[in-house]
Amino acid sequence: MRALGERLARLLRPGDLVVLNGPLGAGKTTLVQGIGAGLDVRGPVTSPTFVIARIHQARRGGPPLVHVDAYRLSSPAEVDDLDLDADLESSVTVVEWGGGLVERLAPSWLDVTIVLPDPDAELDPGGALDAGDEPRIVRLAGRGERWAVAAGSVDLTLSAAAQAL
Repeated sequence: MRALGERLARLLRPGDLVVLNGPLGAGKTTLVQGIGAGLDVRGPVTSPTFVIARIHQARRGGPPLVHVDAYRLSSPAEVDDLDLDADLESSVTVVEWGGGLVERLAPSWLDVTIVLPDPDAELDPGGALDAGDEPRIVRLAGRGERWAVAAGSVDLTLSAAAQAL
């Protein structure tokens, strides 16, 4: 998930909104850690569950990363209270558990859904995974004009990542 996040970060630019969905333990925060590494932001990227949102400044002039955990939010009104739109244009904003709450913040966003596969499914027939690696299924859906245009780049970049892994 971390390597995937680093690859995805290469496609992200200021104003991008990424909405992460998936069950507890699916790897959402690990994916954000990879995005943070790819954006070269300061500080450790950890789950902001109790503080709701953290801003990680870039080290070398890139966009800051706004990392939000919406798990404890129950309505778009609570999202409004965070003033995420104040930083949206200049930052890359990634929201865990944001489905149904944050999409109206931007005209385009990338939905990322992480699924834990059926334990009986064979997802590593060639033996490419290292011991301890847990396979995940990641589904990407671009919403709006920005991500409709970038969809081909996302597919190519992530396909290359999957082959490299």
